[in-house]
Amino acid sequence: MAEVRLSIAGREYIVTCKDGEEQRLLTLGAMVDEKAREAGGPSGGLNESRLLLFSALLLADKLHDNAGGAGIPDQSSHDAEVEQAAETLERLADRLENLALRLES
Repeated sequence: MAEVRLSIAGREYIVTCKDGEEQRLLTLGAMVDEKAREAGGPSGGLNESRLLLFSALLLADKLHDNAGGAGIPDQSSHDAEVEQAAETLERLADRLENLALRLES
């Protein structure tokens, strides 16, 4: 297993992933960071769990829009990529939620 350091809305997280998936996780982390900053960032008044919720909703909205787009050459390949991204984001969300719960208690 490999470890990747992600910066999401100004906070650092170390996340484990399968060997060889590091770059993909960094790319997904950058997407989450972008949406977290869009949702309110570190100074937007949202606690970590609410920031995570709004970031996830923004990403889900983007995935929904992309999945409905016309002109996708290979839908099964696209579906597999979306599924893999969703699974990775879900693992990241679970880890962030656990961290948020520890910080709140």
